[in-house]
Amino acid sequence: MRRTAAGFLAIAFATAGLAHAALAGSDGETPAKAPSHVEKTFLLPSSDGYGVGECLTTPGSSCGQVVANAWCEAQGYAAANSYGVAAADEYTGAISQPTPAPTERPIRITCQD
Repeated sequence: MRRTAAGFLAIAFATAGLAHAALAGSDGETPAKAPSHVEKTFLLPSSDGYGVGECLTTPGSSCGQVVANAWCEAQGYAAANSYGVAAADEYTGAISQPTPAPTERPIRITCQD
């Protein structure tokens, strides 16, 4: 089957138009904006071996926000939104066991972009 140059040009312009529409906003001129607020929550073992569990689990500690921010920056996020002991419904309960003591529960750090 033989295609003409005009057929190839028509396909190329149609593809370029779709790509432009995907990158442009609703008016077709301004670029579409990425989501402005991205959050991700990480669960860390309370006994991670670094000794920062006490900072992250003590409300109002002076080192808690610093440690949480450092963790988020290491993961590629701007800063920590919140941190503390994870609630029982924030981690899996697939194996039925007694609820662990708060010192044994994972630590939750929520990072934001």
